[in-house]
Amino acid sequence: MTRSVATSLVLAGERAGAALRKPANWRQLAKFCTVGATGYVVNLAVFSALLLGADWPHQAAATASFLVAVTNNYTWNRLWTFRGQRGHVAYQGFRFLIVAVCALIANLVILELLIWVGLPEIMSQAIAIVLVMPLNFVGNKLWSFRRRS
Repeated sequence: MTRSVATSLVLAGERAGAALRKPANWRQLAKFCTVGATGYVVNLAVFSALLLGADWPHQAAATASFLVAVTNNYTWNRLWTFRGQRGHVAYQGFRFLIVAVCALIANLVILELLIWVGLPEIMSQAIAIVLVMPLNFVGNKLWSFRRRS
C-alpha cells in the first residue's frame, strides 16, 4: 500500500470516528431509519400486491415497488431527515435517484440470490431491503443531501 493510500485510509477512519461521536448524526440516522421503515412498508405492500394480486414477475414487482417507495422516501427525507440541508429540489432529487438506483441494483442482486437459495420471494425482498439500507443512508447523507461548504 502506498503512503498516500494509507494516509487517506487513516484520515477516513478518523473522520468516520468523529462523525460517530456527534449526537446529531445519530438523530439523523434515527430519522432516516424511521422514513426507511415507512418506505419498507410501502415497498413490501406494493411488491406483495403486484406479486400476489396482479401476478407480476418478482423483478417487475420489485422495480415498481421501488419507484413508489423511493418517492415516499425522498419526500420525507427532504422535508424531515435532511431538512437543514435542503438544496434545489431537482438537483437533490436527481442525486437521490442515482443513489436509489444503485440501491435498487444491489437490492435486485440480493433478491435474486436469496430466491436462488430457496427463500420465498416476499421474505427475500424484505431481507434485501434491510441489507441495502446502509448503502442508501451513506449515499444520501454524503452526496444527495450533503451540506454545502
